[in-house]
Amino acid sequence: MSSTNSARDRLLAAADQLFYEEGVHTVGIDRVIDRAGVAKASLYSAFGSKEELIVAYLQGRAEERARRITDRIARHDGPRARILSIFELLGERVAEPGFRGCAFVNASAEGPPGDSKIRRVCRGSREWLRGLFTDLARDLGAPDPALLGRQLTLLYDGAMMGASMDRDPAIARQGRAMAEALLDAHTPGSRRKSR
Repeated sequence: MSSTNSARDRLLAAADQLFYEEGVHTVGIDRVIDRAGVAKASLYSAFGSKEELIVAYLQGRAEERARRITDRIARHDGPRARILSIFELLGERVAEPGFRGCAFVNASAEGPPGDSKIRRVCRGSREWLRGLFTDLARDLGAPDPALLGRQLTLLYDGAMMGASMDRDPAIARQGRAMAEALLDAHTPGSRRKSR
Protein backbone atom coordinates (compact mmCIF):
# COMPACT_ATOMS: atom_id res chain seq x y z
CA MET A 1 0.00 0.00 0.00
CA SER A 2 1.42 3.39 -0.96
CA SER A 3 1.74 6.18 1.56
CA THR A 4 -0.96 8.13 -0.32
CA ASN A 5 -3.42 5.23 -0.03
CA SER A 6 -2.46 4.74 3.57
CA ALA A 7 -3.08 8.41 4.39
CA ARG A 8 -6.39 8.26 2.50
CA ASP A 9 -7.43 5.14 4.40
CA ARG A 10 -6.48 6.70 7.74
CA LEU A 11 -8.39 9.88 6.91
CA LEU A 12 -11.48 7.87 5.94
CA ALA A 13 -11.28 5.76 9.12
CA ALA A 14 -10.95 8.89 11.27
CA ALA A 15 -13.78 10.63 9.41
CA ASP A 16 -16.00 7.56 9.70
CA GLN A 17 -15.63 7.49 13.45
CA LEU A 18 -15.77 11.22 14.16
CA PHE A 19 -18.45 12.17 11.63
CA TYR A 20 -20.74 9.35 12.73
CA GLU A 21 -20.28 9.99 16.45
CA GLU A 22 -20.42 13.79 16.39
CA GLY A 23 -21.67 15.02 13.03
CA VAL A 24 -20.22 15.98 9.68
CA HIS A 25 -20.35 19.73 10.26
CA THR A 26 -19.60 19.68 13.98
CA VAL A 27 -16.24 17.99 13.51
CA GLY A 28 -13.58 20.27 12.12
CA ILE A 29 -11.07 19.10 9.57
CA ASP A 30 -8.20 19.60 12.01
CA ARG A 31 -9.69 16.96 14.32
CA VAL A 32 -9.93 14.47 11.47
CA ILE A 33 -6.34 15.17 10.44
CA ASP A 34 -5.14 14.87 14.03
CA ARG A 35 -7.03 11.59 14.57
CA ALA A 36 -5.68 10.20 11.28
CA GLY A 37 -2.14 11.27 12.13
CA VAL A 38 -1.47 12.78 8.72
CA ALA A 39 -0.42 16.17 7.39
CA LYS A 40 -3.09 18.63 6.27
CA ALA A 41 -1.70 18.42 2.74
CA SER A 42 -2.66 14.71 2.71
CA LEU A 43 -6.33 15.61 3.10
CA TYR A 44 -6.27 18.00 0.16
CA SER A 45 -4.18 15.62 -1.92
CA ALA A 46 -6.53 12.69 -1.28
CA PHE A 47 -9.91 14.46 -1.25
CA GLY A 48 -9.51 18.10 -2.25
CA SER A 49 -11.92 19.44 0.37
CA LYS A 50 -13.85 18.60 3.51
CA GLU A 51 -17.01 18.21 1.43
CA GLU A 52 -15.35 15.53 -0.69
CA LEU A 53 -14.18 13.75 2.47
CA ILE A 54 -17.78 13.80 3.76
CA VAL A 55 -19.00 12.44 0.41
CA ALA A 56 -16.40 9.63 0.55
CA TYR A 57 -17.39 8.85 4.16
CA LEU A 58 -21.07 8.61 3.19
CA GLN A 59 -20.32 6.55 0.07
CA GLY A 60 -18.39 4.12 2.25
CA ARG A 61 -21.33 3.92 4.65
CA ALA A 62 -23.74 3.34 1.75
CA GLU A 63 -21.57 0.56 0.31
CA GLU A 64 -21.22 -1.10 3.71
CA ARG A 65 -24.97 -0.96 4.40
CA ALA A 66 -25.73 -2.39 0.94
CA ARG A 67 -23.21 -5.19 1.53
CA ARG A 68 -24.68 -6.04 4.96
CA ILE A 69 -28.23 -6.11 3.62
CA THR A 70 -27.31 -8.07 0.50
CA ASP A 71 -25.43 -10.63 2.59
CA ARG A 72 -28.37 -10.94 4.98
CA ILE A 73 -31.07 -11.42 2.37
CA ALA A 74 -28.92 -13.99 0.55
CA ARG A 75 -29.32 -16.27 3.58
CA HIS A 76 -33.09 -16.45 3.10
CA ASP A 77 -35.35 -18.08 0.56
CA GLY A 78 -38.31 -16.17 -0.72
CA PRO A 79 -39.03 -12.45 -0.89
CA ARG A 80 -41.12 -12.32 2.29
CA ALA A 81 -38.33 -13.80 4.43
CA ARG A 82 -35.83 -11.50 2.73
CA ILE A 83 -37.89 -8.39 3.46
CA LEU A 84 -38.32 -9.37 7.10
CA SER A 85 -34.61 -10.17 7.40
CA ILE A 86 -33.82 -6.54 6.57
CA PHE A 87 -35.82 -5.47 9.61
CA GLU A 88 -34.11 -8.14 11.72
CA LEU A 89 -30.73 -6.78 10.65
CA LEU A 90 -31.89 -3.29 11.58
CA GLY A 91 -32.79 -4.61 15.04
CA GLU A 92 -29.27 -5.97 15.47
CA ARG A 93 -27.69 -2.71 14.29
CA VAL A 94 -29.66 -0.46 16.61
CA ALA A 95 -28.75 -2.68 19.57
CA GLU A 96 -25.03 -2.06 19.01
CA PRO A 97 -23.46 0.21 21.67
CA GLY A 98 -22.12 2.74 19.16
CA PHE A 99 -25.40 3.17 17.29
CA ARG A 100 -26.08 6.86 16.60
CA GLY A 101 -28.94 6.65 14.14
CA CYS A 102 -28.80 6.81 10.38
CA ALA A 103 -25.61 8.44 9.06
CA PHE A 104 -27.52 9.67 5.99
CA VAL A 105 -30.37 11.27 7.95
CA ASN A 106 -27.85 12.84 10.31
CA ALA A 107 -25.73 14.28 7.48
CA SER A 108 -28.79 15.53 5.58
CA ALA A 109 -30.19 17.22 8.68
CA GLU A 110 -26.92 19.03 9.34
CA GLY A 111 -26.51 20.42 5.86
CA PRO A 112 -28.05 23.52 4.33
CA PRO A 113 -31.31 23.14 2.42
CA GLY A 114 -31.12 22.48 -1.27
CA ASP A 115 -29.13 20.16 -3.44
CA SER A 116 -25.53 19.23 -2.71
CA LYS A 117 -23.17 16.31 -3.30
CA ILE A 118 -23.77 15.25 0.31
CA ARG A 119 -27.55 15.20 -0.10
CA ARG A 120 -27.24 13.32 -3.40
CA VAL A 121 -25.24 10.53 -1.74
CA CYS A 122 -27.79 10.34 1.10
CA ARG A 123 -30.68 10.29 -1.35
CA GLY A 124 -28.92 7.63 -3.45
CA SER A 125 -28.58 5.33 -0.47
CA ARG A 126 -32.25 5.70 0.37
CA GLU A 127 -33.24 5.14 -3.27
CA TRP A 128 -31.18 1.94 -3.31
CA LEU A 129 -33.08 0.61 -0.28
CA ARG A 130 -36.46 1.64 -1.71
CA GLY A 131 -35.53 -0.06 -5.00
CA LEU A 132 -34.59 -3.24 -3.14
CA PHE A 133 -37.87 -3.26 -1.20
CA THR A 134 -39.77 -2.63 -4.47
CA ASP A 135 -38.00 -5.50 -6.23
CA LEU A 136 -38.71 -7.84 -3.33
CA ALA A 137 -42.35 -6.68 -3.24
CA ARG A 138 -42.60 -7.47 -6.97
CA ASP A 139 -41.11 -10.92 -6.35
CA LEU A 140 -43.66 -11.39 -3.58
CA GLY A 141 -46.49 -10.70 -6.00
CA ALA A 142 -47.69 -7.41 -4.52
CA PRO A 143 -50.31 -5.76 -6.75
CA ASP A 144 -48.46 -2.41 -6.48
CA PRO A 145 -44.79 -3.16 -5.72
CA ALA A 146 -43.76 0.51 -5.91
CA LEU A 147 -46.32 1.45 -3.26
CA LEU A 148 -45.29 -1.41 -0.97
CA GLY A 149 -41.62 -0.53 -1.53
CA ARG A 150 -42.26 3.07 -0.47
CA GLN A 151 -44.25 1.95 2.58
CA LEU A 152 -41.54 -0.50 3.69
CA THR A 153 -38.90 2.22 3.30
CA LEU A 154 -41.00 4.60 5.39
CA LEU A 155 -41.43 1.91 8.03
CA TYR A 156 -37.69 1.16 8.02
CA ASP A 157 -36.87 4.87 8.39
CA GLY A 158 -39.37 5.25 11.22
CA ALA A 159 -38.10 2.19 13.08
CA MET A 160 -34.53 3.41 12.81
CA MET A 161 -35.40 6.95 13.92
CA GLY A 162 -37.58 5.75 16.79
CA ALA A 163 -34.96 3.31 18.04
CA SER A 164 -32.33 6.04 17.81
CA MET A 165 -34.32 8.77 19.53
CA ASP A 166 -35.70 6.54 22.29
CA ARG A 167 -32.49 4.49 22.62
CA ASP A 168 -34.71 1.42 22.46
CA PRO A 169 -33.83 -1.49 20.14
CA ALA A 170 -37.28 -2.99 20.82
CA ILE A 171 -38.70 -0.41 18.42
CA ALA A 172 -36.88 -2.14 15.55
CA ARG A 173 -38.54 -5.43 16.56
CA GLN A 174 -41.89 -3.64 16.51
CA GLY A 175 -40.98 -2.37 13.04
CA ARG A 176 -40.47 -5.96 11.90
CA ALA A 177 -43.90 -6.95 13.27
CA MET A 178 -45.44 -3.99 11.46
CA ALA A 179 -43.66 -5.00 8.25
CA GLU A 180 -45.16 -8.45 8.59
CA ALA A 181 -48.64 -6.96 8.95
CA LEU A 182 -48.01 -4.70 5.96
CA LEU A 183 -46.95 -7.68 3.84
CA ASP A 184 -50.08 -9.57 4.92
CA ALA A 185 -52.24 -6.61 3.92
CA HIS A 186 -50.64 -6.29 0.47
CA THR A 187 -50.23 -10.00 -0.28
CA PRO A 188 -52.69 -12.03 1.79
CA GLY A 189 -51.42 -15.40 0.47
CA SER A 190 -47.72 -14.69 0.92
CA ARG A 191 -47.49 -16.06 4.46
CA ARG A 192 -48.76 -19.47 3.36
CA LYS A 193 -46.47 -19.52 0.31
CA SER A 194 -43.36 -18.70 2.34
CA ARG A 195 -43.81 -21.60 4.77
